[in-house]
Amino acid sequence: MRLYIKLSRNSKIIPFNYQHLLTGTIHKWLGEENEEHGNRSLYSFSWLQKTIKTHHGFNLTADAYFFISAHDAEFIKRITRGILLDPNTFCGSKVNEIQLKQTPVFSSEEVFVLNSPILLRKREQERVKHVTYLDEDFNQLLTESLKGKLRIARLADEGVSVALDKSYPHPQTKLVDYKGIKNRTTLAPVMVSGSPEQVAFAWQVGLGNSTGIGFGAIK
Repeated sequence: MRLYIKLSRNSKIIPFNYQHLLTGTIHKWLGEENEEHGNRSLYSFSWLQKTIKTHHGFNLTADAYFFISAHDAEFIKRITRGILLDPNTFCGSKVNEIQLKQTPVFSSEEVFVLNSPILLRKREQERVKHVTYLDEDFNQLLTESLKGKLRIARLADEGVSVALDKSYPHPQTKLVDYKGIKNRTTLAPVMVSGSPEQVAFAWQVGLGNSTGIGFGAIK
């Protein structure tokens, strides 16, 4: 299930590194006692769409929006209730309109374009490494991440796989600053294979680590 959230124009410039502001707004809508803090996220949300880039940040156009997707319909209902209670977001913008979209019916193999880059981490002794498509274990770790989320949701994880779309000619790495922490990420289409239900789950919850702070959202 996916919620498209249309926004009003902003009154203050939106900083380039605004992900934490969007994350804070979502947690505000979920409520102070929500259980999502510190847990592995079974939801994802996009970066802002339909923006105008300036020298100092972004401005929202009249068509600006973002979306939130989740496996649990109750999660989307909580977000909706939170928006109705307080439609304000940040930098003087607020929610103008919301639109609910049911999860599409997918095939057993889909190529997805990303709305926000994939963040993957692995621990190497005393340090944490950011894994990108340039690393040999990128597909493996991406698949393991999705399997872990399937198990949390108590869904079958057998037979599912995620891999970089090798037909795409221009995969990129992107350095993303989240509250002062530099994250090396991947921006390129990916192929998800498995049952139609597993593919739909990936569309809902996103791919990789930290989907709950705006990474790995699927268009």
